[in-house]
Amino acid sequence: MERRRPPQTEEGWYVLHDFRSIDWDAWRAAPERRRSQAIDEGIDYLAASEAVDDAEEGDSATFAVLGHKADLLVLHLRPTLGDIDALERRFEHTALAEFTERADSYLSVTEVSGYMSQDFFDEDSEVEDAGLERYIQSRLEPELPDSEFVSFYPMDKRRGPEDNWYDLPFDERAEHLSSHGDIGRDYAGRVNQIITGSIGLDDFEWGVTLFGDDPTDVKELLYEMRFDPSSSRFAEFGRFLSARRFPPEDLGAFLAGERVPAEGDEAHPHAGGDAEGHHHGGSGGHHHGDDSGSGHGDEEGDIRDELEDEGIYAGQPHGEDVHAVVLYSDADPDELFAEVDGYRENFDHYDTHVKTAVYEPHDGDAETAVVSLWDTARAADTAAGFLAELPEIVRQAGDDEGDSWGTMGMFYTVKPEHRGDFVGTFDDVGEILADMDGHRKTDLLVNREDENDMFIASRWDAREDAMAFFRSDAFSETVEFGRDVLADRPRHVFLA
Repeated sequence: MERRRPPQTEEGWYVLHDFRSIDWDAWRAAPERRRSQAIDEGIDYLAASEAVDDAEEGDSATFAVLGHKADLLVLHLRPTLGDIDALERRFEHTALAEFTERADSYLSVTEVSGYMSQDFFDEDSEVEDAGLERYIQSRLEPELPDSEFVSFYPMDKRRGPEDNWYDLPFDERAEHLSSHGDIGRDYAGRVNQIITGSIGLDDFEWGVTLFGDDPTDVKELLYEMRFDPSSSRFAEFGRFLSARRFPPEDLGAFLAGERVPAEGDEAHPHAGGDAEGHHHGGSGGHHHGDDSGSGHGDEEGDIRDELEDEGIYAGQPHGEDVHAVVLYSDADPDELFAEVDGYRENFDHYDTHVKTAVYEPHDGDAETAVVSLWDTARAADTAAGFLAELPEIVRQAGDDEGDSWGTMGMFYTVKPEHRGDFVGTFDDVGEILADMDGHRKTDLLVNREDENDMFIASRWDAREDAMAFFRSDAFSETVEFGRDVLADRPRHVFLA
């Protein structure tokens, strides 16, 4: 009798979907003092959970459940079962718990499997694809997206007399899952999923949590997947629960029957329409700046101030910032552009999406760059997770070796009649850079859809080496030259 090969798995954070029903009769009968205490203690608990005050890592979110199955969903992700256990019991000590009953719950753990990348599990092999490595990490330690709508359901793989998933050869199972995943990638930017394993932990084998700002996107995705053999032949589903996210401070409004998230509430991050995302720690690369950015807070402010003292514009730290993801690929530019264009169509569904473009090296002697700009850091972080799946990603800006320092002057929009002048000046400055201490490499990259849109990326041994160039006469002359040939003011940003 042949025994089928199971995929290896790697587990990450534990996940608890905690569904609560409100005892509305008890709530209405309670004195105002007791209700106020319940709201205050409930807000404190939920806010502390979302701030992850109880653990070094993790995430939590609060949702209003639609329909009769429950009223509240509190979703927790934590590194250990002990963290989850403590959160459950801590809630029971709040005054809010007296007005709730647990309607349902689901316990599972994030995982990746050998279906995705067998190299990840081979002791003698390394995952050389930087994008895949980041994606794997994001599956193990996901960040909950800001999307308003969530749909959760458990599922099994069918073990019937005619269709038995576990009787299929490994390669056939992997092919089914790859085809199934292709459907999900078509919804990048609209629907995000966190799939968690629950064999031995709960009643089903997996839990699926889908996030999106438009519930019909989730509906369309699931409907399309129904026609894929991985679902039509081999999937068994539990019941579905749908909910809408709201911030902890709106708990009082929720219990009062008012609209949540509260209209006009700009204090919380969940009222807007960020692209979905789940890449906490794994995408590692949104950088804050004006047209790109730097992700190092106080250091970034110090650099901006230092440049300002030198009379060099470095973008505004607040107000007009956008957040950037920059990835470099060795793939054929035409193939890469076709892939990016598919993602971009989905990204454009979101108001937070500013721009996604492919930049090719001016001299053909560098990697092709994919740049995605967003109004919020969370949306940029989300986009990074999807774009990391692009072919032959070799690195992400900000994830470079620790013994160097990077700068980027992004979006030099050149007046068409001066494009040749700009490129010629770059070549002249490049010769100066080549002789400067600490300079490693500088590339000019051009938007393949707009030859007048360019950015320059440099790498140095250390920050002070780059700052020496910014203080130089050559740089001052270049800035002065730019006033005549550029259509917009350049923005200088930094990647550590």
